[in-house]
Amino acid sequence: MKIISYNVNGIRAAIKKGFVEWLAQEQPDILCLQEVKASPAQIDITPFTQMGYTPYWHEAEKKGYSGVAIFSKIQPVHITYGMGNPKYDVEGRVIKFDLPHFSILNVYMPSGTTGEKRQQFKYEWLDDFMVYLQELKQQQIGLLIGGDFNIAHRPIDIHNPVANKNSSGFLPQERAWMDALFSQGFVDLFRKFHPEPHRYTWWSTRANARARNLGWRIDYWVADFTLQEQVTDCDILQQVIHSDHCPVTVKIRV
Repeated sequence: MKIISYNVNGIRAAIKKGFVEWLAQEQPDILCLQEVKASPAQIDITPFTQMGYTPYWHEAEKKGYSGVAIFSKIQPVHITYGMGNPKYDVEGRVIKFDLPHFSILNVYMPSGTTGEKRQQFKYEWLDDFMVYLQELKQQQIGLLIGGDFNIAHRPIDIHNPVANKNSSGFLPQERAWMDALFSQGFVDLFRKFHPEPHRYTWWSTRANARARNLGWRIDYWVADFTLQEQVTDCDILQQVIHSDHCPVTVKIRV
């Protein structure tokens, strides 16, 4: 099974840049999108349904903002929109997609780059999301988390760690949260297969950053210990350009 996570930074903008044509070539079994910035009524879903995909959508109440969606060729056993906390669910940040042998969490974590108020909101989210994950771990076996975490974990995951040591997305408290995640029974799947540097998933639109590969790795696939044994590959599709992010793919033996 091939599953792709992709922050499209606006699905309508991505469609204009060839997103549908790319998907027709790539044909993942499941596609997890973040920052769709639209409702299903605002796009033509016909090309997706013709490819065999059923869309599942959790949009933000604020129009043109945030939102996650899953396009799947596989019927879920159950689907949950949000994580049961209205404080975050109004922003359309989580879909839980239950399959027969494991569950997928499609997640768009908050950014703190717009100021201290949002940075504090991000810290509150991280605390509450960790509690949510621990509760899920107690309830089930086989959890796969994909999406935009808005955190670069280690110096290898960011092009200039020294200059960005005080930047949201690479702050000590954020990185410590990632340390805690990976010490509590979860695995960074990309790093399991790819220890090499200079592999990023997001680039600033300024200073020709993408062409110069001055990026951050802030989009992840994470699995619990039980599921990681079934994962055969995880990679970054850096050559795919419909957004300031690029897709991350994971392959699972089922």
